[in-house]
Amino acid sequence: MLERFRLDGKVAIVTGASSGLGVAFARGLAEAGADIAIGARRKDRLEETRRLVEETGRRCVAVATDVTRPEDCQALVEAAVAELGGVDILVNNAGVGAAVPALRETPDEFRQVVDINLHGAFWMAQACARVMRPGSSIVNIGSVLGETTAGLPQAAYSASKAAVVGLTRDLAQQWTKRRGIRVNCLEPGFFESEMTSGYRPGYLEQQLEHRVLMGRPGDPLELVAAAIFLASDAGSYVTGVVLPVDGGFLAT
Repeated sequence: MLERFRLDGKVAIVTGASSGLGVAFARGLAEAGADIAIGARRKDRLEETRRLVEETGRRCVAVATDVTRPEDCQALVEAAVAELGGVDILVNNAGVGAAVPALRETPDEFRQVVDINLHGAFWMAQACARVMRPGSSIVNIGSVLGETTAGLPQAAYSASKAAVVGLTRDLAQQWTKRRGIRVNCLEPGFFESEMTSGYRPGYLEQQLEHRVLMGRPGDPLELVAAAIFLASDAGSYVTGVVLPVDGGFLAT
């Protein structure tokens, strides 16, 4: 049974891999046996992620990638195919957050969040699906804030993550039967990231006490384990699913 969770012989792309959860996804999938192609806008920080992946004994290619540019997404996929032999897994992790009151949020601020979180997820999925073989897996990274609110003004972020859920279900409907590509979505709760580091003082503690049943933030490895389940043969009969990994946040 444990072998079903292995990713040996697979190639995974992880976007947003220059920091936080993206680094954890890249290293975790490598530890499960996959070779990794990583993309992010900050190429200098990608080099550190590449080092962490290569420490596991797996191959890694790093490509500067702005997911709002379809040509960048295509270049990352082409590098994975040329240097690692294909693409079997996509972890669509690149994203940004914003906490701007709706009456003050500018068109450019709103569009930037949607462009990265939604459009970027689609461009990456599209580029990968063109080369993926049957049995491949796309894991979109949504958020519990696509399902509920949490006391912060996050209209653009919440709207974009809710849209990722709709995107996930539609792509699963289009690609699972016709192409053999499973498409699922993880919805993280509170995990340490660049976005959580910008929360106002006391906000996270308040949410953990009153909204999170487990009373603590998530460990990145807990989210990585869920991604490995969806990416591997352990999840081979799972598609079109939205899986919260939130310590019980959505249950309150």
